[in-house]
Amino acid sequence: MTVFAALGDSTTAGFGDRVKGRWRGWAPIFASALGVRLHNFSLSGARAADLERDQLPRALAVRPALAAVLIGTNDTLRDPFDGARFAGHLERTVAPLRESGAEVLTIRLPDPGRMFGLPGPLARPLARRMAEINEAADRVAARYDTIHFDAAGNPDSYERDMWSVDRLHPSERGHRFLACSYFDLLEQRGVVKALLADGLAPSRPSPEPTNRPPSVLAQALWMSTAGTRWVIRRSTDLLPGLARLAWAEWRHGSPAADLDLDLDLDPVPGKVA
Repeated sequence: MTVFAALGDSTTAGFGDRVKGRWRGWAPIFASALGVRLHNFSLSGARAADLERDQLPRALAVRPALAAVLIGTNDTLRDPFDGARFAGHLERTVAPLRESGAEVLTIRLPDPGRMFGLPGPLARPLARRMAEINEAADRVAARYDTIHFDAAGNPDSYERDMWSVDRLHPSERGHRFLACSYFDLLEQRGVVKALLADGLAPSRPSPEPTNRPPSVLAQALWMSTAGTRWVIRRSTDLLPGLARLAWAEWRHGSPAADLDLDLDLDPVPGKVA
């Protein structure tokens, strides 16, 4: 059976899409549609360096015909930020996978400032960082001919129902959107049938959620329990860090990529449903 290796952070680990008490996410939905064997090496909180150092060797060991390398949000939201270093880690992850013969999925990530609904002075520094990460991903995608999804440029990426209550992880609909988008790109590349298990016909994942979205009451209950701790943590790390970036930008008129912005945004905020 064709092997699919998924490398990434909490998005590829499935956060935001809970099924029967466990996180599922886009990778299992995508793998099920193709009838391939999934090895998911993703980990919450991962950055590009973690993929190259920890996840890549394990992925190469299973000899995948298909691999996903979705990373960058944590690199953007934490310091020290170094776009060139990110680009190096990304290339040194994608290149060995392509050299092994795997088709590789990559991504242009949406702007976190737009997802959070931040005002301009706070959103602009994050947007510049994400632009650097996406430019690096574009260069790697072009150099190694990856299957590259432009989530940043797709307006559906910013629809509210694509995101879970924390606005950081995709909802089930958002995970299905990723799975469908990659399936469509594989079909355009003409490699879907080559990757399918013997005897199976192509079957695009359903874009429609199978679980009911959390009600307003469920979201309120989450905010009053686990969400309260999450909001407090974000209020004491994210907002002051963004404020420092915005202040430096206003004072000096240039990006402040080397400030100490010690964020911890990837750990899951608890069950919602």
